[in-house]
Amino acid sequence: MADLRSKLPRMEPETAQEFYGRWARLYDVIARRTPGIPALRRRAAAACRLEPGDTVVEMGCGTGANLPYLRDRVGPEGTVVGIDFTGPVLERARDLTAEYDNVHVVRADATQPPLDVEDVDALLATFVVGMLEDPAGAVDDWCDLVGPDGHVVLANAARSDEWYAPPVNAVFKAIVVLSTPPTTKLRYENEPDLRLDAKIDAAHRRLRERSAAIADETHVFGVVRLTGGHL
Repeated sequence: MADLRSKLPRMEPETAQEFYGRWARLYDVIARRTPGIPALRRRAAAACRLEPGDTVVEMGCGTGANLPYLRDRVGPEGTVVGIDFTGPVLERARDLTAEYDNVHVVRADATQPPLDVEDVDALLATFVVGMLEDPAGAVDDWCDLVGPDGHVVLANAARSDEWYAPPVNAVFKAIVVLSTPPTTKLRYENEPDLRLDAKIDAAHRRLRERSAAIADETHVFGVVRLTGGHL
């Protein structure tokens, strides 16, 4: 059985790009209009502790929902760089930020960003570490990119630990299954929501280990975890 599983086709990055590209318009609506999410994005931008003139990088910027909030923080003299690997969502990000000459979006892998940027003051990653093979390793790389005295902020959705968690987690699991390509699978060897939890736990734990000061928050019925680290 183990040999058979090892021969099964794995999902390649291009397949993921096609999936998220196909749903770019719907994702954009969800990213901007879901109750509570705009406030969360403002909070995540604030957690980056940016000053006017700073440089901030967002890994997995998607359709660019966070970029205006980051630009507000660094002002016209600062620099905002958004990185994502899906072409259609980046087109929407470019449209959203076209009025800003100091906001740049780049198509690249968040784990191997082709950055030619020095003195990065902060890095933000929202709802992205759950898609990575090695979330803790990615956080290490991001911390190295920012360096001492900078800030790294993670915001991710995982199962709630609140007293009312069971119905919330049931809805959350359904959303995770529907948003995990390929969506045609009815059974999984490992439940997607449990795999997602493990990845998010690993990423946030690594950020805490790398940080000198930490702020942890939960939002949206305890589903969204926000961790900010001062390196």
